Amino acid sequence: MEVYFDNAATTKIIPEVRDIMLETIDEEYGNPSSMHIKGVGAERYVKNAKDQISKQLKCDSKEITFTSGGTESNNLALIGMARANCRAGKHIITTPIEHASVYNPILFLQDEGYDITFTPVNEKGIVDIEQLKKQFTNETIIVSVMAVNNEIGAIEPIQEVADAIKEYNKENGTNILFHVDAVQAFGKCVIYPKRIGIDAMSMSGHKIHGPKGSGALFVDSKVKIKPIIYGGGQEKGLRSGTENTAAIAGMGKACEIMYKRLDDNIASMQKVKERLINGALEIEGVTDNSGEAPHIASLSFEGVRSEVLLHALEDKGICVSAGSACSSNHPAISGVLKSIGLKKELLESTLRFSFCEYNTIEEADYVVEALKELLPMLRKYTRR
Repeated sequence: MEVYFDNAATTKIIPEVRDIMLETIDEEYGNPSSMHIKGVGAERYVKNAKDQISKQLKCDSKEITFTSGGTESNNLALIGMARANCRAGKHIITTPIEHASVYNPILFLQDEGYDITFTPVNEKGIVDIEQLKKQFTNETIIVSVMAVNNEIGAIEPIQEVADAIKEYNKENGTNILFHVDAVQAFGKCVIYPKRIGIDAMSMSGHKIHGPKGSGALFVDSKVKIKPIIYGGGQEKGLRSGTENTAAIAGMGKACEIMYKRLDDNIASMQKVKERLINGALEIEGVTDNSGEAPHIASLSFEGVRSEVLLHALEDKGICVSAGSACSSNHPAISGVLKSIGLKKELLESTLRFSFCEYNTIEEADYVVEALKELLPMLRKYTRR
């Protein structure tokens, strides 16, 4: 049996997405910036994808900019807004559990002279709102908090963060901007950035059965932001470079489909997650670190290194992750797990299981049985 429980890393492209991508490759292969009929045809796919995404976010399609993925969207939002608003201040607040594509641009900005504050999270990975409020200053220009953590599935209180920012701005005449990395939330929960009070929000296509190399950034029309890629001025001058029409069309279609099936998808993933966690907790020495997101489970297995268990599961046709896929080629202690205060002996013994709507209860049961078989054997041979 083959089980793919690594959907937070990437998802399989669904047939409807593949079909529209092939349409653009075979028929509308023109450059979207060209004025002739082939260019106009390609541009139509780009415009349609913006309409599909903006419809689900309840924003203007002009507020959507296409990128190469969540990493570029996060870089553009953070560096672009910081550079455009540096005269108002150079203080940025974020959390210690952000994805590397937020954390590393933040460190870059710190090297550029920006003052960075990492606001704490509790043992569940949730931002401390009262502590956050105390960290606002009249020099603060950006607060960046992810919507759903990619390792443990913690759902952050982004509405409360937005409300705190609004209140401070109103009382102090400041203009703190709110950025949300929504890569693990987009297509998996309802999120309306303008209603919440989000100024910029990052999204990715390959987490929702769209193609790799596709991403988008929502930027509220009132927000000042500078490009970080310069060239021909595509995407309203914010993101130069010939648009990847096939990937954009695929992401738009995936967004449309995922939101059409949203309630059913959430219920399906939640059932699989609960079945896996409940079964795994029957095994001695298993700890559940999972947040509320329906598609991510984090489990620690005392006495077994994560890489060892990962490959033992792989031998049984089960694909899981030892953490964020973006750092899996460079194993290190997870900053997320440290930040939630996970016991030292579990930091290197944790796996992430992540689901999509195509996963089944039977697959969860198969994984639990594999864990029950493997863990006693692996613990027996673990050096102590």
